Amino acid sequence: MATTRVNPVDKHDVRRRALAESALRTLGELGYAKASLREIATNSEFSHGMVHYYFADKLELIVYCVRYYKETCVTRYDGVVSASQSADELLDAFAAKLCETIVDEAPMHRLWYDLRAQSMFEESLREAVTQIDRTLESMIWRVVTRYAELGGRAVTVPQHAAYGILDGVFQQALLAYLGSDAPEAALDALRSEVRTLVPLLVG
Repeated sequence: MATTRVNPVDKHDVRRRALAESALRTLGELGYAKASLREIATNSEFSHGMVHYYFADKLELIVYCVRYYKETCVTRYDGVVSASQSADELLDAFAAKLCETIVDEAPMHRLWYDLRAQSMFEESLREAVTQIDRTLESMIWRVVTRYAELGGRAVTVPQHAAYGILDGVFQQALLAYLGSDAPEAALDALRSEVRTLVPLLVG
């Protein structure tokens, strides 16, 4: 009986994804500056040698991890866009999804903002961060334009401005959630701000 052979390239990618999934937890806890390949390996089921085999250095691993996570994150909002049948439904579902991802994955978002800030000082990070940022900007734009379409209106701000406004609100909510004794209040504020701001982006 014939057996299916695994393409070596595919096997390599599968192992890199497994390493990324394992490393994300440690990276989210320690941040960019404190995490080393050895520290990441210590907190995973993989050896330091194996981590170093698949990733040349910490930078390559962290960029791969964040890109992998954000690609997964974006598809969740595409589901919100496709499932919503009215502007109000889309707005509520979008706000709920933003809150859900803060609760479930706050360390990952904290890592992303850490990496984005570091890219202003480290040129080696800049290209990857810019690519990820553009992906997130496009995701937000799909939400906003679909909201306008469902309401029979037109978006009145540029794509980058819509992203800047909503990303800023999300980052502030994340900071409030992580540093507050009443994290639910930070989520309530985020829901309220999204419901207020998104309608202001359309005419």
